[in-house]
Amino acid sequence: MTAREIKNFLVDDGTGETYPPNLYDYRGFAQGVNSFDEVTDDHIAQFHQQGFLVIYEALTVGEVQTILDAFMDLISGQNPEFTGIMFEKKAAGLPLDSLPPEQKQDYVRKFMYFVEYDARLKAASEHPKLLNVITRIIGEPPELFQDMALLKPPQIGREKPWHQDHAYFDLPLEAPVVGAWIALDEATPENGCVIINPGTHRQGPLVHFQRRDWQICDTDISNQGALAVPLKPGGCLLFHSLLQHGTPVNHSPKRRRAIQFHYKPASVQLNTPEERLAIFGEEGKNVTC
Repeated sequence: MTAREIKNFLVDDGTGETYPPNLYDYRGFAQGVNSFDEVTDDHIAQFHQQGFLVIYEALTVGEVQTILDAFMDLISGQNPEFTGIMFEKKAAGLPLDSLPPEQKQDYVRKFMYFVEYDARLKAASEHPKLLNVITRIIGEPPELFQDMALLKPPQIGREKPWHQDHAYFDLPLEAPVVGAWIALDEATPENGCVIINPGTHRQGPLVHFQRRDWQICDTDISNQGALAVPLKPGGCLLFHSLLQHGTPVNHSPKRRRAIQFHYKPASVQLNTPEERLAIFGEEGKNVTC
């Protein structure tokens, strides 16, 4: 995925390519628990077996609003040191500097690495109940190593093709990495909620290709057992970094904003990009897409 600079902003140069209409078909909905307090050892075992755990009411309405307020402040430029906003391709040529924040947010594709620029967002990444459950999953204190927010603006929010998050991380393959995907709006199949393939984390890594994004080849996806993960605002999907998942386009008139954190065991050290690409790398591995 390439990006080009427009003033102080990055604009996501998506290819605009289409994908097979059944690529995000699903067979049901992921089931979960109401709160972090209800997570039992059986649920932790389910995570290791299925690769995911859903918490329906992970954050309160007030906590969600605090996160949204923080993002609106970043969009409005209240912290001029923060430059980690990437806009949709359709924002190219727009007077982004002069758009009001409420309008500007509907062209945002992604926020990256923001926790050090807003105390409210840092606090969200350190939510005690979230960290407690992740500690139980990975078996030691977790360390945040990636923070991002993925937005699907109404009508123009693009697809995130099927992928494994670990393909993006310079971390040992055996490291137990957990993602926390938290809905800030109601996430539905219509506006681009996450679609997962339960248990696929146990199948190991798949080669990724640079096509519509850094992705698993469409023809390598078998979604016969896929589940949709619709969530209300504050709902959380915890998932293994090798779990195959993706999100379809948002053709609806509703926003689908979400914040995402990735945690690794604090004891795990980074690999080199070359080590990662030797496993996940695209062309040159005698495979085609």
